Amino acid sequence: MDTTGSAPSPRANGERDGLRGAEILRSGAFILLALAAGVMLASPSRAQTAPRYEADINWPKPLPERWILGGLGGNCVDAKGHVLILNRQDLFEGDLHAAQLAPPVIEFDPEGNVVNAWGDLKLMDPRLHSCHFDMDGNIWVASAPSGMVQKYTRDGKRLLLQIGIKGKLDSSDGTAKGKPLNSPAATFFMPSSIFVDRTNGDVYVSDGEGAGTNRRVAVFDSTGKFLRQWVMEDMGNVHCMTIANDGAVYVCNRRGSSVRVYDKARRELLFSIPRNPADEKSLLLSPTNIAIDREGRLYVSDTGAFLIQIYDADGAHLRTIGEQGLSPGNFALPKGIAVDREGRVYVVDAATQVIQIFDAEGRILMYFGNPKVDGPGGTDLPAGIAVDYDHLKYFQKYASPDFKVEYLIFITNQYGNHKISVYGFGRKK
Repeated sequence: MDTTGSAPSPRANGERDGLRGAEILRSGAFILLALAAGVMLASPSRAQTAPRYEADINWPKPLPERWILGGLGGNCVDAKGHVLILNRQDLFEGDLHAAQLAPPVIEFDPEGNVVNAWGDLKLMDPRLHSCHFDMDGNIWVASAPSGMVQKYTRDGKRLLLQIGIKGKLDSSDGTAKGKPLNSPAATFFMPSSIFVDRTNGDVYVSDGEGAGTNRRVAVFDSTGKFLRQWVMEDMGNVHCMTIANDGAVYVCNRRGSSVRVYDKARRELLFSIPRNPADEKSLLLSPTNIAIDREGRLYVSDTGAFLIQIYDADGAHLRTIGEQGLSPGNFALPKGIAVDREGRVYVVDAATQVIQIFDAEGRILMYFGNPKVDGPGGTDLPAGIAVDYDHLKYFQKYASPDFKVEYLIFITNQYGNHKISVYGFGRKK
């Protein structure tokens, strides 16, 4: 059976379990829109079929005015399929010899046009860390070392709200050298993640991205008034945070090798993952990113242990995917992780610079990405990934006429000129 469809893996042009490197049909795009021509299936022994990619060189359009980007701090997608990227502007010597620095925040429409760009570094901090669209379309931005979270109008022209004071940290001396205070107030040491509750507008901020900083999740109302918090003094750091549909708050303790789950109303610890430290198979070493599927199962990328751990909604260990290695199915530096509606697991490996896809049982289906290509499908220290079913109408036009796009995959690169790749998965009509 023909299984062509994945781009070169760490074993370039190699073959394992029926998977082979894919052809990039056209090159020269800033971002790739790859359209799948198959359905991902797997038997216990090998992948049966895999998508075939078609590169589209027109999404998005080239950046205007010879702009050049630094590292990508984060990205978010609004309800209309517009993609917002955060440009940290951390360039290498010589990068500006034939180009000019792109603005801190850049917005692309579904057709790939740059429709807006903004950001005043007198207000913002250059090391942008994360962004978030709330239910009204306003943009929230956090910068870990700045000590503040900001809310901007949809067009970025007006700062609506700022929580915290730029450069004044929640420490004993107001600087990064001071002792963390975890103050019950609208102030931060190193905010890492933002989540706006769609039901009431409350703003959840994890504060403690770095070592020796705060260890808390703080909650504010829509005006920025401090409401409550819970402090986790025994955590190594608060590296990421998200909220599930059932209201459970998942907090990554990256240095403490665990993920904690809290009730958002009572601020009570429901359980920690792993639940049984005596079970070596369930342990975490350095949890970096998390994803939650429709059944409440938790997927954790463990960078330190070179694997993926999967737990049920109660924290019981279900299975492990991969181990340290360069062959397909294993990992060198697993980071971004996502799960689709069918239970397929997508893992970004920042070291090998490929994205691997597994079925619900942990069997590898395919892999794609190519660190050797400076064009469509190229990867340059990839980190983030998201699965999207809500904006297909904006991207179906880029597919071949005989293909139906069923869902989208967004991949972010931290370096290089190709910051975001959009892949369309589907089947022949």
